Amino acid sequence: MPLALVTGAARANSLAAGVVPRLRADGWDVVTSDLADADYPCDLSTHAGPDELIAAVTRDHGALTALVLSHAHDVNSGILDTTAESFDAHVAVNARASLLIVAAFARQVPSDGGVVVALTSDHTTGNLPYGASKGALDRIVISAARELGPMGISANVVNPGPIDTGWMDDETRTTLTPMHPSGRLGTPRDIAAVVSFLLSDEGRWVSGQLLHTDGGFSARF
Repeated sequence: MPLALVTGAARANSLAAGVVPRLRADGWDVVTSDLADADYPCDLSTHAGPDELIAAVTRDHGALTALVLSHAHDVNSGILDTTAESFDAHVAVNARASLLIVAAFARQVPSDGGVVVALTSDHTTGNLPYGASKGALDRIVISAARELGPMGISANVVNPGPIDTGWMDDETRTTLTPMHPSGRLGTPRDIAAVVSFLLSDEGRWVSGQLLHTDGGFSARF
């Protein structure tokens, strides 16, 4: 059974919580990580955390063939109220840890290759350090598609748009719902279906892409 690691999987209503059962239904053996309440508790803000995570998973389960990056550090702030410490914390978790996890994943990938999918965001105003660090994540994963492609590794970034994972209030839902052509907000299950395809044999030809899988939300721009 192929093995997948899904990071950031602790919260019951998160995107990762939608991805995990879908992949298991597809036949994947799935392990999860987060700060707590996951198969592998791990602090990705540390320099050693990413390598230690991959080492622990492969020691216990064998080689990974899929990596889904859904972890994130997110504190709302803008240019005038973002501290250096806050910005560094966002970059450490959202960008640096992702780079190190992808590198560690690639070093142990089986001879027939593997797949990386990272969940991103295009937030900017009012959520600057989160958005900036996610922008760095995008470049890291797209670079991985080129650098690691010869190893049989595909890599893509998925931008799901606004998904109600517990952060929306009624006013936000009312505002965002009409902005979707379908007249509804996306759900973790919608994004899980996209991740499922990218991890499938049929989806592996897709690589090096930043995919807006938001039900047409971004088409208004």
